[in-house]
Amino acid sequence: MQKTNRLALAVLALLGSTAAFAQSSVTLYGRVNTTVERQEVGDVKTTGLFNNSSRFGFKGTEDLGGGLKAGFQLESGFNSDTGASASTFFGRQSEVNLSGGFGAVRLGRFTAESYYATADYVSMHNHDTGSSSDAFYAYVMPDANKIAYRTPTFGGLTVDAAVALHEQAVGGKNAYDLAANYNLGALALGAGYSKQGDVNQFAVRALYTFGAFTVGGYVQRDEDAYVLNGGKRNTFRLAGAYNMGASEFHVNVGRAGEYKNVNDSDATQYTLGYNYNLSKRTKVYGYYTHVNNSRNAAYQSGVAGADFSSVAVGVRHNF
Repeated sequence: MQKTNRLALAVLALLGSTAAFAQSSVTLYGRVNTTVERQEVGDVKTTGLFNNSSRFGFKGTEDLGGGLKAGFQLESGFNSDTGASASTFFGRQSEVNLSGGFGAVRLGRFTAESYYATADYVSMHNHDTGSSSDAFYAYVMPDANKIAYRTPTFGGLTVDAAVALHEQAVGGKNAYDLAANYNLGALALGAGYSKQGDVNQFAVRALYTFGAFTVGGYVQRDEDAYVLNGGKRNTFRLAGAYNMGASEFHVNVGRAGEYKNVNDSDATQYTLGYNYNLSKRTKVYGYYTHVNNSRNAAYQSGVAGADFSSVAVGVRHNF
């Protein structure tokens, strides 16, 4: 009799948990992205295995009724070449949110929507990761301690606004971020603005798809983002892709102008890439990227005046 009662309680507990799961969902996802590269910084050449922003995460939603939903997303980066985890375990994303007909409110740590609306949107060949990532975009908004709001979509327009709290008793400044995305069929437009103290950036983006071709680009103006008291700088990037069956052909070129107060701080980057999609989740790819730095520029190389280049082949798998 006692065993029967225990079995009944277990069944009731299981049924209760099943009912709870029916109202919510949790997904495990991730990406492993690794390249073999021949890199050159100035006259120094290195051959190695490199991680390209590999990560894994958990995300889920719960239907609260009346159109209201609760959600979360936790994402951790790791080095696919060594297996080492990131120093901050959920340093890529850690947020909880509420969404409904009013839009969405987000709390926690996450990437600036101004970046997604501009630079990331046109980084098509390797999703702005690894040695061929955009070397010039000025990322101003802190990722942590953020409160954000996303509007519902109105006729193709969505707007995001966020504040990152400095959380210091004395000193420090809050940071602010605004982003807008407007989709008109084949034409997609975007804009982003970020500010923390005197450091700020503003960018606009356009992307157009016609047949197998996709072309786009962004223009950005920032102040003091890379160089303290450097003044203002203009940056642009153009990108194009051609899809043919499982093959993708990519080209992009970017140009960072001089900071007003720093002579010879300009640079140029160009990348040629090829992707072959083995499936919807897995691709093999190769690329060549080169950054030409002026005397006082150190983009991608970390050494003033030294150019950077890399020839790479890689595999990316999403799960």
